Amino acid sequence: MITNSLPEHQGNIYCLNFDERQLSLEAEQEKIYSFFLEIVRNWNPEDVLKEFKRLFIDYFDVVNYSPSIGIYNIFSQKNEQEFCNTFKRCCYIIINNWETNRKFSHTQELLEILDIFRQNIEFNVSSKKNIYLSWLKKFFDSDDYQDLQLFAYKSSEEVFKQDWTKRYTYYLLFAQSLNQDNLQEQQEAARKIYKRLKEKFKFELAMYSAHFHDAKTNTNRYKNPSILGDEVLRLIKMIVIKKGVFSYENIANIFIKQTQDKNFKEFKKSIQKYLFFSVQEQKIVESLRTHISEKLSSWLVEYHDKTINKDLLLRTCNRIVDSLTIENGKEPSVLFTLLISQGQAITLVIVLLKIIFISNNTRSHLELRIANLIRYYSKYSADECLWLINFIEVFNITFTIYGNNTEYSLIKMKENEQSHNSHLDLDTYRVFSQSKQ
Repeated sequence: MITNSLPEHQGNIYCLNFDERQLSLEAEQEKIYSFFLEIVRNWNPEDVLKEFKRLFIDYFDVVNYSPSIGIYNIFSQKNEQEFCNTFKRCCYIIINNWETNRKFSHTQELLEILDIFRQNIEFNVSSKKNIYLSWLKKFFDSDDYQDLQLFAYKSSEEVFKQDWTKRYTYYLLFAQSLNQDNLQEQQEAARKIYKRLKEKFKFELAMYSAHFHDAKTNTNRYKNPSILGDEVLRLIKMIVIKKGVFSYENIANIFIKQTQDKNFKEFKKSIQKYLFFSVQEQKIVESLRTHISEKLSSWLVEYHDKTINKDLLLRTCNRIVDSLTIENGKEPSVLFTLLISQGQAITLVIVLLKIIFISNNTRSHLELRIANLIRYYSKYSADECLWLINFIEVFNITFTIYGNNTEYSLIKMKENEQSHNSHLDLDTYRVFSQSKQ
């Protein structure tokens, strides 16, 4: 059993003690959680790491390890799942608190300790300890451990080359944050890191685009957070130029007002016109209309006479998102494969953007589907997924520009000698960005 109060200080590390009194396994687990919650809030990270290692890892290295301080001894041979749950939750208690206090590097240290131990597991100890080692080995081979490894996010080209999905870790973390089967501490930590990485991308994109020309000859130029090279600046300009009187936001507001009193059957027809309005490729438009119409026409017919409301709007937009990305989180949709294979990433992204403008609550569902796509294609190499990577990059940039806390604008820096020409010369414009108050 774990004592009710914090153990006495020994050196610079406290000890988590057990005695011979028997409590229920659940009560022992709660005391372990309380202990780690206490030390992660009050100790420096180095001591927390030492104590975690002492309790969970050093147990296997000491020949005559005292049962009185052996955390494994509260688990019987039938408690494998409970042990894994305990081990996992202790990790997330630590990570969640460090994330709150911006001690990001120590999370990487914790996961490096686990990875080193994983690589050096040897079944050459007593039979009882072998049982616990086998439990840990199974955990290290599980999806739970792969999810845990996402929290050791490292932003480096070397890491990205080894695994292209690492560049989009924040989407995978976002999926973890929505999964109600995950531990509360895991969901909270995933949500915090997701927001931090998204904000980092927003800041870097704003600084890069605003200072691109000033820093063009400067070796310390602002970092481009995308992998599209300097061409990303032209993409940004193309997106920003659409903001204005006929912006996607204004068109969305008009659509919402015009359809607020329509019944559901009429609304399903109207939303198709709205989504594909101004899409230039007519062949693409026809394919989109056909597929989306098939998905909507016979769906929820029992609500056809009901006036459109927020619930029906959300359900409709979520269904269209599925039709455009990955259905049921399993396989990419026909429309997604069609659009991306024909180089229509920007078309798909704009249609998705228009959906979010009429149903902002659909955004979580959309980002979950992006995570599903990344998971689905993770078994393929970066070279095999260049088209998908391009789509995600365009998606990130577009949705960042249309975010809520940064205002992008274009300023014309010089007159084009051929200004009478209807063609817009984006090279004569510079991008400016500022935070909204």
